[in-house]
Amino acid sequence: MDFSFAGYGGGGVPIPNPSAVQTLQPAPGDNSARIQAAIDAAAAAGGAVALAPGTYEVERTITISSSGVVLRGSGSGDGGTVIKLTGKPHRFLVMRGAGTWEAAGNSAAITDPYVPSGADSFHVNDAARFRVGDTVLVRRPVTEAWVHFMGMDTLVRDGKPQTWLKAGTFIRTDRTIRAIDGNRISLDVPLSDSIDAKYLNPPGATLVQYTFAGRISKVGVENLRIDAPLLDVPITQGQYTAFQIDAAVDAWARDIEVHETQNGIVIGAAAKRVTLDRIRVIHSDTHTGSAAPADFSLSGTQVLVARSSVKGDGTWPFVTQATVTGPIVLLDCNSNERGVAPHQRWATGLLVDRSTFSGSTDRTPGISFSNRKTMGSGHGWDIGWAVAWNVRSPFLQVEQPPGTMNWCVGCSGKPVRSDGTFDSVNHEVEPASLYLAQLRARLGQGALSAIGYTSR
Repeated sequence: MDFSFAGYGGGGVPIPNPSAVQTLQPAPGDNSARIQAAIDAAAAAGGAVALAPGTYEVERTITISSSGVVLRGSGSGDGGTVIKLTGKPHRFLVMRGAGTWEAAGNSAAITDPYVPSGADSFHVNDAARFRVGDTVLVRRPVTEAWVHFMGMDTLVRDGKPQTWLKAGTFIRTDRTIRAIDGNRISLDVPLSDSIDAKYLNPPGATLVQYTFAGRISKVGVENLRIDAPLLDVPITQGQYTAFQIDAAVDAWARDIEVHETQNGIVIGAAAKRVTLDRIRVIHSDTHTGSAAPADFSLSGTQVLVARSSVKGDGTWPFVTQATVTGPIVLLDCNSNERGVAPHQRWATGLLVDRSTFSGSTDRTPGISFSNRKTMGSGHGWDIGWAVAWNVRSPFLQVEQPPGTMNWCVGCSGKPVRSDGTFDSVNHEVEPASLYLAQLRARLGQGALSAIGYTSR
């Protein structure tokens, strides 16, 4: 598919730099209430809350729940802004609106017998009820026939059947109508999964118009460091975490250094057009629990993680969660252990681009597009229609789910447990970055400059 739509503004759009409307200096003791009050005041005017250099103790979660609000530090390095998490384990920052998708009443059945991954148009039984600019969900049903075709109806662990995806549920893809020609609907962004009527009818895939009144936009956090107490506990216990973005469109986090968090960064299912740029997660000690936490947990759609890294042992650096629909892009990312491991229950449309995972092993490859079978609680097939492009890792696992393809192109490393599509193993290909090449082809060289890249 064309992955170039990932990121703030749909790719190739510069992140804004709103003026500061509130400025804080660090104060002794807990700064939670002061920062929250400044954010609430900024919500009325729209703009940034600036944190002067120094250390701010924070013992409660800070929330951005209004559009146009940015929390901006004075730098993530020495002499910058440090957020020191204190008190009981908690998340530093939540950027989240309210509510969820609400059907607006207009829906139609998708009538094509097969819509391929990467397509941006299809036919419906009645397009008259839709308009260009409508926000829509493509609802792809989970059926018993499709689960059986995927071989996911035979998962048994400790004598108990495991449910991969429950028949009767739906996988949602969040899009906007770009054009209408008769009963042919064109979307603003391609689909990341295929739609095969042979396995999805009945009830079949549908197009549903939606509203999302509580979703916020143009929110961000930037230029600061988050320090958490070192805490090695099971992932079921309270943890110090960094930030979450959900129920938001056109959101970002950039130039942030994160120390000692567990499950630190979470992009929720209702997030759309999100950029994470230059996020550096550092662990000084190994997490020892039997279930490793995830440093970057990615859901939502049109998510770009660029120039970001994880240093330390015992975590999953980058994961996708269940029923995620792309594009999700990791560009110029790295970790010293493990790498990218889609975690569970069918994500689609992931690109891992020009990234390095130096400490992977045969057991935990740097790229792991795989069938996790009964691991977890029946995680099964974790990813389809995924691409690793010019990735460097000692070990690469790229399996191929039924009816789907996963690719590894120009990657350096040893394939293990793999039947996916490999091309140019141990030989980098041109272009060096697939995402940047697709972005340039769609929007021109200026789109690369807009996101801080001078070449492809």
